[in-house]
Amino acid sequence: MDFKNGRIFTEDFRFVLGAFSVEEGRFADVLGEEKPGAVDLEGAYVIPGLVDMHTHGNSGADTSDGDEAGLRRMAAYLGKNGVTSFAPTSMTVAYETLEQAFTVVRRVKEHPDKGSAHIQGINMEGPFFSEKKKGAQNPAYLKDPDFEAFRRLNESCGGLVKVVDVAPELPGAVEFAKQASRECLVSIAHTDCTYEEAVAFLEAGGSHMTHLYNAMPGIHHRNPGPIGAGSERDNVTAELISDGFHIHPSAVRMAFKLFPGRICLISDAMRACGMAEGESFDLGGQQVTIKNGTAVLPDGTIAGSTTHLFDCMVRAISFGIRVEEAVRSATWNPAQALGCLGEVGSIANGKRADFVVCGRDFARKAVYLDGEEVCAG
Repeated sequence: MDFKNGRIFTEDFRFVLGAFSVEEGRFADVLGEEKPGAVDLEGAYVIPGLVDMHTHGNSGADTSDGDEAGLRRMAAYLGKNGVTSFAPTSMTVAYETLEQAFTVVRRVKEHPDKGSAHIQGINMEGPFFSEKKKGAQNPAYLKDPDFEAFRRLNESCGGLVKVVDVAPELPGAVEFAKQASRECLVSIAHTDCTYEEAVAFLEAGGSHMTHLYNAMPGIHHRNPGPIGAGSERDNVTAELISDGFHIHPSAVRMAFKLFPGRICLISDAMRACGMAEGESFDLGGQQVTIKNGTAVLPDGTIAGSTTHLFDCMVRAISFGIRVEEAVRSATWNPAQALGCLGEVGSIANGKRADFVVCGRDFARKAVYLDGEEVCAG
């Protein structure tokens, strides 16, 4: 299939008016000659399919359920909403529960459904977290970093864990970062660490920050904390939930300045995503309810997002983030962090033809997975 007159988001992070083709599910002849009979996109934006590296669930399903039908439902929902790749993200639960969930992720990845988002790995969020900054994580399952336990879990799913999250101040965290960083991305998360503790962790092998600002100390001029430590290292990327609830728009703009070219927009969505206001759900053994568009625990703690990544990207644009930077942060950056940039995350010859056609207001006009339209409008 051939296309013309699309404003294509290129690998140098610009929109260029031009043509491209799809051959056997792959991009071809990007910005080449227009082909006779090509579909006229009439100046619409063409962006890579989005990559959500931190999403727990949607449509009533959660990664940690270990339910194959639920995970397939999640993947279908994401694909229809322009999120064509994702890393199913676990919660702080028992090791046995994680092993079962990871086995299911592997099975779905190896036998995907046509028209559903592609699994690019697993984000292991927990159980190596601080009690003080546990957020919506279940305290009954919190543990100190344990590399052997992590290694066994990762081996059980064929090495699919691409991100493991850790609080740097916990006993053994620095040594864990040294060892685990040889296998996957190691991220600062759910932490009460100092600047100095964060520096030691990052120097040992940490190179990522989970949902920046949330479940970590804020910046203080005499104690810059983990945000200060991460921002001054060019190899450290940072996730950001731009759903309009977790972070003030000013803090979103600040994050893009603190981590230039290194922000990975995420949804951190949980099973309530795509469900109705007022419904209640389980989250790692805790009850959450959708109130005013967000998911909260009984004590009012924000328990995860109910917004998918495409809407988070659009909201970032509405907060004043340049369109090009917002798109990059929802495509190229997370694909690079997950190690799948050679396959997805940009529009380039030979890459999987996952893309979204958008109007000038970034309303979705069509979503394509492997070069086939899965959703119009």
